[in-house]
Order: sequence, then C-alpha cells, then structure tokens
Amino acid sequence: MSGTSTSAAVAVRPADYAPPAAIAGIERRAFAIGTVALVLAVIGGVLNPAQFFRSYLVAFVYCLGVPLGCLGIAMLHHVSSGAWGLMIRRPLEAAARTLPWTALFFVPLLPGLGKLYPWADAARVAADPLLKHQAPFLNAPFFVVRAVIYFAIWTGLALVLDRLSRREDATGDPGLSRRMRLLSAPGLALFCLCGTFASIDWLMSLDSHWSSTIYGFYLVGGMVVSALAFVILIGLFLAMRPPMEGVFKPVHFHDYGKLLLAFVVLWAYFAVSQLIIMYQGNIAEEVTWYRGRLLGGWRFVTIALFALHFGLPFLLLLSRDLKRNVRKLSIVAVLLLVMRWVDVYWLAAPAFSPDHPHLHWLDVVLPVALGGVWVGLFARQLQKRPLLPAGAPGLAEALGHD
Repeated sequence: MSGTSTSAAVAVRPADYAPPAAIAGIERRAFAIGTVALVLAVIGGVLNPAQFFRSYLVAFVYCLGVPLGCLGIAMLHHVSSGAWGLMIRRPLEAAARTLPWTALFFVPLLPGLGKLYPWADAARVAADPLLKHQAPFLNAPFFVVRAVIYFAIWTGLALVLDRLSRREDATGDPGLSRRMRLLSAPGLALFCLCGTFASIDWLMSLDSHWSSTIYGFYLVGGMVVSALAFVILIGLFLAMRPPMEGVFKPVHFHDYGKLLLAFVVLWAYFAVSQLIIMYQGNIAEEVTWYRGRLLGGWRFVTIALFALHFGLPFLLLLSRDLKRNVRKLSIVAVLLLVMRWVDVYWLAAPAFSPDHPHLHWLDVVLPVALGGVWVGLFARQLQKRPLLPAGAPGLAEALGHD
C-alpha cells in the first residue's frame, strides 16, 4: 500500500489537474442570472425600500454563510491534518478568497439601518430606556467599525492561508503545513468570536429586548452546514468531469457525509439548548422571541425546520450507502441549502412580521441575485489554481483512500 501511495504522489502534477472548462460556463451563467435578479431587486427597492432592506439582510447573511463556513472548514482541516480535507481544499480556498468581494455585499445595508434596527431609529431610542442603555454599543458608527473588523479578520485569515498553500505547491516545503496549522488554531477561535459578534449585530439586535448566549454558535454552526452542502455539490460537479473523474471516490464523499451529519446534529444541539434554557427560565423578556415562532403563524416554519433541517437529513445521513452515493448525498445537500435560507429567514423576518410569515417576491429574488454573483466569483477563483494541492503532505494518502 505504501508503494502505491508513493507512486501516486510522484504522479501528481499540477498541470494534470487543471480546472475543467465547464467551470467557465458556470461563471458566465451565474453572473448573468445574478445580474438579471439584481436589476429586478433594484426595481423592488425603489418601489418598496423597507421590504428591500429586510429581504436584503436575509440574503446577505445567507450568502455570506457559504464562504465563511468554507474558511472555517479549511482551518479545521489544517488543525486536524486530516487527508479528508485535501480533496476539497481548492474549493474551500476558492470560496474563502471571495470574502473581500463578499464584504462589499454589506455596503447596501448601511442606508437601511434605520428601517431595520430599533437602535438605529433616534425616536425609538429616545422613548426606550433599554435602547438608551445599549446605545454605547448599538449605534451606527460603531456597528460599521465592528463589521470592518470582522471582515478584516476573516479576509486576513483566508488570504494568509491561501498564500501559504500557494507556496506549499511551489516548494513542497513540509514546514508550511505546520505554519498553516499553527495559524488555523487561533484562527478558528477568532472565526467563531467574530461570527458570534456579527450574529449579535446583524440578526439578534433586530430585537434589542431579547438576548441569547448560544445564538452566535447556532448561526456559525449553520454556516458550516451551508458550506459542507455547497462543497459536496461542487465535488459532484468535479467528479463527473476530467481531471477529477475517477479521482473522487465514494469513500471521499462518505467522509464529507459524516462531517455533514456531525454539523447538522451540532446545529440542532445549539437550537434545542437555547430553547430549553429559555423554557426553563420562563422569563417574560426571554420567551417573547419564541412566542410567535412556537405558538403563532411561524410555528409551521419551526416544524419544517425541525423536520427538514434536522430530522430527515439526520435519518438519511445515518445510511452508509447514501453517504457513499454522491447523487443521493447531493439531494440531501440541496435540501440543506434550501433549509439554511429558511433558517436565516426564520431568525430575521419575525422581527418585522411577528404573527405570521409574509413572503415577498424580494425574499426570493435577492438570494438569487447575491447568490448568482457569489457563485460567479467562486467559479472565477476556482479556475485560478490546480484542483489538487500537489505539494501538500498526505495527498498520496488522500488519493489512495479506500
């Protein structure tokens, strides 16, 4: 077995794993779809500015979840030094490299802060003692400064890791793998810390009278689910075309399916833990957030989240055969990507429509717009590097994985 692995390592040349031309087609189609949807969204924004900003917030947080989740998975791979991550390192790195562009998606939210957040409305702050108390932290200038810090940290981690990975390809220096591991360990802590504060700023502060210490972990866990589902779909796309056809094996997707199952369970654990703590406490200020979601018209969305974001994927991903069948696994991935949008919508929209869901056409168009643009950016980045990290230690083990 070791002889086979060694020969496989010698045979890996970057030129042999150039991205397929079909990725350029994805780039063109994604940008075209995103542009058309953006035009429609702008028209909707002119006609209904308040709804535009509400829908845009959900679309922004949802679309940001994929590149951020990919950055987290990449750092988890470096920390664990597992061969499982080498086959998907290039898609993870390509997604993380879009973060500087994704940061620009945040800018259109700024004119709508007063329409989204109670703390950004001077009249409401003046009339609410709690909002006055929170004003030193929840105010527009500091809100923007914090967002800049979040994106600077996320982007810095992504670009430094990418530069080290590029140098590893060029030199084959095994010490670079250790440097990436040493950076990723504190990087994961910073990633979770920034994700927690960003979730407080962007979503939890929609209702400044409610708070939860688990909220940030809940959202960060969901972002990793989004990223894993997306990477599985990209893996299917690449596995059906040269040069990765025959390189991706069922056992690789089995690994990604197990990782997806783990994070689906982790997401559910955070969700249930938050609910149990609020239920046991039975404090009026804390249960208001759940009242409409559990007892009002939103309860059907809550049931759908439990059934389709956790229950059904959990049962399906228990199957070894399903995890090794990439087409069936991809159906679960598509379901989870859809339910990730439902989850973000469920987190944000009740702040504006507390009694029942009010789905607007902008709620659909804006995720397509931002998602189309982001997929185009991702496809452009994926074309810039060979699909396998030829200089990475352990690549022979990953290729010979049975």
